[in-house]
Amino acid sequence: MHSAAKPLQGVKVIELGSLIAGPFATRIMGEFGAEVIKVESPDGGDPLRKWRKLYEGTSLWWFVQARNKQSLTLNLKHDSGKQILRELLAEADVLVENFRPGVLEKLGFGWDELHKLNPKLVMLRMSGFGQTGPMKDQPGFGAVGESLGGLRYITGFDDRPPVRTGISIGDSIAALWGVIGALMALRHREVNGGLGQMVDVALYEAVFAMMESMVPEFDVFGFIRERTGNIMPGITPSSVHTSADGKHVQISANGDAIFQRFARAMGRDDLASDPTLADNAGRDARRAELYSLIDAWVASLPQAEVLAKLEAAEVPASPIYNIEDMLRDPQFLAREMFIQGELPGGKAFKMPGIIPKLSATPGSSEHVGPALGEHNQSILSRLGYNSEDIERLKQQGAI
Repeated sequence: MHSAAKPLQGVKVIELGSLIAGPFATRIMGEFGAEVIKVESPDGGDPLRKWRKLYEGTSLWWFVQARNKQSLTLNLKHDSGKQILRELLAEADVLVENFRPGVLEKLGFGWDELHKLNPKLVMLRMSGFGQTGPMKDQPGFGAVGESLGGLRYITGFDDRPPVRTGISIGDSIAALWGVIGALMALRHREVNGGLGQMVDVALYEAVFAMMESMVPEFDVFGFIRERTGNIMPGITPSSVHTSADGKHVQISANGDAIFQRFARAMGRDDLASDPTLADNAGRDARRAELYSLIDAWVASLPQAEVLAKLEAAEVPASPIYNIEDMLRDPQFLAREMFIQGELPGGKAFKMPGIIPKLSATPGSSEHVGPALGEHNQSILSRLGYNSEDIERLKQQGAI
């Protein structure tokens, strides 16, 4: 918990999203002070509530992904449910949605209608392929975006098929672009007359934007980047090596001066003074030889000794952590990368900390993800509905 002011205080966000991309974007906004109302179907709510490891029937992921949010159940096929959503959007600053394009239009909540309802509204739309183009109506999860956007093709080893990165990185990258776009639209609204705009984020484009120099390399040289495992092609040495005790070490000694220090740390003054290894191009030309030597050196020592020698030589290196390693690491602890939450029933548990770190207006977690419809009463009361109205809406199936 943190009592300091937050940079998005006063910003009202309505979330019409599920699973990862949209909800991760609103999670970030909520951590930095936005009021986030998550609209869920009365029939079970966000499927993320049941994903992966469950605590008393609810996903532990849910408690983190929906922290700081309010849960309102609305049946958007019911006229009264639609009316309540209109009332919320009439006074909102941002709408975040990740339906397939066309779904909101059929419900009467397309951009044109919402811009008339609330000209200041910023509408963040997140979908597999964007709101235009021949593929816009196709369903697209993060895995599809990673595949079409180029990430899967270059991930893995060259003698095996492409592999997944281990998390739903495409959704998360799209969420970050979505937050950036929404904040830029809010800034534009602030300084240019108060009108909102639509922010259109496609998952495949969010991933594609991260592909470094892939486009010009192909356009100019016809070069297609391939899978290269743990090494960085053209940037040598930088790879993962296995120590004598079977642990893994990432070593990034690809700077010219760094490589000389690294070579001396390995006891190889001959490599440090070799003029053909003085720059990256020369080292990359002898890539296989260098990696064979480094593999042998790391394999001759326990991980702790490798890391100690490289730290003394000021060579960027690190162990490859699992979550247990992170939880006891002094750097993670010093940076407050684990914060305490409370599960239903009072059980304490650890959650990821808040990033980025703002010196004057830091973010925080005020409460974990709510129960389905937990805030129906309070939200509807603020909109002017009394207890009899709310009971009637419940009986009608609108909430």
